[in-house]
Amino acid sequence: MKILFSLSIGFALLASPVFAQTSKNDVVDFGDPRPLTIETADGMHEFMVEEAKTLDQQARGMMFRESMDGDSGMIFEFDEPKVATIWMKNTSIPLDILFVRSNGKILKIEHSHRPYTLRSASSEAVVAGVVELKGGEAKARGIRPGDTVKHPFFGN
Repeated sequence: MKILFSLSIGFALLASPVFAQTSKNDVVDFGDPRPLTIETADGMHEFMVEEAKTLDQQARGMMFRESMDGDSGMIFEFDEPKVATIWMKNTSIPLDILFVRSNGKILKIEHSHRPYTLRSASSEAVVAGVVELKGGEAKARGIRPGDTVKHPFFGN
């Protein structure tokens, strides 16, 4: 039996036996942001990202935030590669959602996903993680599917 699991900005991941949720008053510590680089045909793009590794961190994600810098973001590190589906419930900032394979290659990008929407976006294939950037950053920096995310999670 497959059960839907609610994560982050509303990640629904298949085959997880737990239903995680978060409220605005929950305190979730992501630790200090760490460097993440995206290598494109035009060069390297540097970001400082928070790491969402635990269920609590993934359940909170970028929800309830009012702003974010163009060089910041968040990486969601899944325990096992899976098909990821997201929505933006309780997220007030448009986000670029980068679905990333285990080798760090970007599979798909959902550009400027609309705040507060329950319209889902799916990776449509197995991914190891997701990177969230400020909406519009991927297009502005020329980040495309096939580009490489460099971060310790991907071992590169």
